Order: sequence, then C-alpha cells, then structure tokens
Amino acid sequence: MLAFLEKMVRDPDSLTPADGEAVRALGVPDEGLRTAILVVAAFTTITKIADTFDFAIQSDAAFKADARMLLKRGYVM
Repeated sequence: MLAFLEKMVRDPDSLTPADGEAVRALGVPDEGLRTAILVVAAFTTITKIADTFDFAIQSDAAFKADARMLLKRGYVM
C-alpha cells in the first residue's frame, strides 16, 4: 500500500491499474484502497495550499497531539 501511495504522489503519470491490482492481491479491499487514496489526496492538497500561502508549521507537541486524536477517532470521509 505504501509503495502504491508513494507512486501516486511522486509519479502519478506512471500509475496504472496494475498498481491497484497489486495492492488488492495483498488482500487490501477496495474500500481500504479508496480510503488510503482519499487520505493521501487530502493531505497532498493541504500541503500544496500550505506551501502556496507559506503557512507556519506547528510544533512537535502539536503534531503529537493531533496524531493521538487521529489514532483515537480515525479518518472519516
């Protein structure tokens, strides 16, 4: 899954249906693949916007607090 997502972000033009099939062959269901794609797309979009507007980066403590919240609540799209 991580290799698929990295390819999606770093070299999206080279992504093919075979890449998705390889992830499915490892036992990842369509819903899992779809959710991972949506999460990465959202974070990539947020990062591009933040870079464009030169947003400040939060502290390590704030990142850790956010991570705990996401692990507790999960991602809901």
